[in-house]
Amino acid sequence: MSSSRFPAVVDDVTVRLIAAVVLVVGVIALATSQWWLYAVLAVDFSLRAALGPQASPVARLVQRWIRPAVAAPKRPTAGPPKRFAATIGAVMTVAATVLWIVGLASGSSVAAAWVIGIGAVMVVFPALESIFGICVGCLVFSGLMRIGLVPEEVCLECADITKRRERLLAERAAAA
Repeated sequence: MSSSRFPAVVDDVTVRLIAAVVLVVGVIALATSQWWLYAVLAVDFSLRAALGPQASPVARLVQRWIRPAVAAPKRPTAGPPKRFAATIGAVMTVAATVLWIVGLASGSSVAAAWVIGIGAVMVVFPALESIFGICVGCLVFSGLMRIGLVPEEVCLECADITKRRERLLAERAAAA
């Protein structure tokens, strides 16, 4: 899971803003039945998961234009769970895209129903991240670490929460 292209630490505020953009695109796709938007998201999620945020058009848009307009200070958070979450997004949007194409080719209402179902998930997950700071992919990642399917070495900070707590206390002390 580690990659020199995906940062070990990312800004949580930026991640939440990226999720907000994904949320807007997902809502538009569902509201207008413009299922091709899932193909756009599939490419973006795939690039972000495989090559890091610098390869993602949505992440670059947020980093260049949206994040500078948000006054909130940077909040470092572990990168590997966010990469895992982007991978889940890639899988979901690729599935929605394939089902959309199958539905177009066959006229299948079952495929269309699955696209709508996946679309709903692709609204709920980014809404939880952008509005409440709840990363469903990160929660799954954490669970996989607890049961040993993801080795601790993948994300040492994730495995030892005390390191994050110590860093936050040090940052608060420095700011005071």
